Amino acid sequence: MRPISLTIEKELPGSLARAGVLRTPHGEVKTPCFVAVGTKATVKGVSPADFKELGVQCMIANTYHLYLSPGENLVEKAGGIHEFMGWRGPIMTDSGGFQVFSLGEGYGKKISKLSKRESLGQNGLAEQSEENRGPFGREIPAAYSEELATSHGKLAIVDEDGVSFTSHVNGSLHRFTPERSIEIQHKLGADIIYAFDECTSPAADWDYQKEAMERTHRWADRSLKAHRQNIEANERQGIYGIVQGGRFADLRIDSAKTLADMDFDGYGIGGSFSKDDILGILDTVNRQLPKEKPRHLLGIGEPEDIFIGVAAGIDTFDCVLPTRNGRTGGVYSHDGKYLVENAEYKEDFTPLDPECDCLVCAQFTRAYIHHLFRTKEMLAPMLVSQHNIRFLTHLVEQIRQSILDDRFDEFRDAFMARYKVQD
Repeated sequence: MRPISLTIEKELPGSLARAGVLRTPHGEVKTPCFVAVGTKATVKGVSPADFKELGVQCMIANTYHLYLSPGENLVEKAGGIHEFMGWRGPIMTDSGGFQVFSLGEGYGKKISKLSKRESLGQNGLAEQSEENRGPFGREIPAAYSEELATSHGKLAIVDEDGVSFTSHVNGSLHRFTPERSIEIQHKLGADIIYAFDECTSPAADWDYQKEAMERTHRWADRSLKAHRQNIEANERQGIYGIVQGGRFADLRIDSAKTLADMDFDGYGIGGSFSKDDILGILDTVNRQLPKEKPRHLLGIGEPEDIFIGVAAGIDTFDCVLPTRNGRTGGVYSHDGKYLVENAEYKEDFTPLDPECDCLVCAQFTRAYIHHLFRTKEMLAPMLVSQHNIRFLTHLVEQIRQSILDDRFDEFRDAFMARYKVQD
């Protein structure tokens, strides 16, 4: 019996939307589910002790970062990532494949994994936070130095066998192959691991996207074989393949069909894209994947996107925005997003969101949290990050219930009629 399985409890007629239960060695995940991002085995500003209260069912960490520090051997010695970080719930680990893009094609250029990009710093990388991730998820490591960039050209070089890269921490040279990524993930010990993939630049043309996609398929096959050959790991960890193809619908569909023929335990939709491009074809892509296996949308988790993803058959989502926005005072509410540090909230004695059930909203006011940000108190980003995570986990809980109650369309329309979407 595989360590990962999905039971579909309810499907909506005329839609791919579904509610189910994803079973893992460390517990069940009720789907749809928002997965918290814990890149370095920590959700920034949030203690694992608070996960249950915040509705966090599952977390995703990053192989690249945990490999560099503290190292997979130390995590294994600690008893695996669950014991190491003190949380025994379901955990995923990304493969580190996004670093192929961020350290290679994306390094030193004013592009991100998205065609429609956020504001970038002079080195071409997102400049908003120490976690430093693009607006759709996977981490973009900060530059080590201009001298390093000049002496090495690119920080990562892709070839058929894998990727050679220099650490953004100290410039040391490293090598990832599909087999090495899987070996590291085996030692980290997450419930769900991902095949090694190449995430291309969204600016890459069709020819290169096709070349990279086909290479990703070969890497997927090698990743799958490396996992299945480790009998012990195969019994305690599930493996997902990642659909690639950039912004091109024909490549995405081809990728989904190819991966569907492989014996993965689930599938991730990843890579570089315009949000409109990928969300517009998710339904078509997911129809190529096995219905009985879980589907995860990597790096997309804004409320409006979650509704689209759920309708297209996505089971789980991850996104760094709740904590990244939280660290700069960006608050999610039923009326949309706002900056609590703005002057208008100085004397606002209402909760961050009067309709939110989190402990932050039960205890603190906008005026107080505004004061904390203005005086640069470390509690400020922690409180808003916790609120934002609960806002999204609660939203997805409500979406799940709306599917079970046959009122998904009604709930979506009512929510989006009020929620102000920002460009």
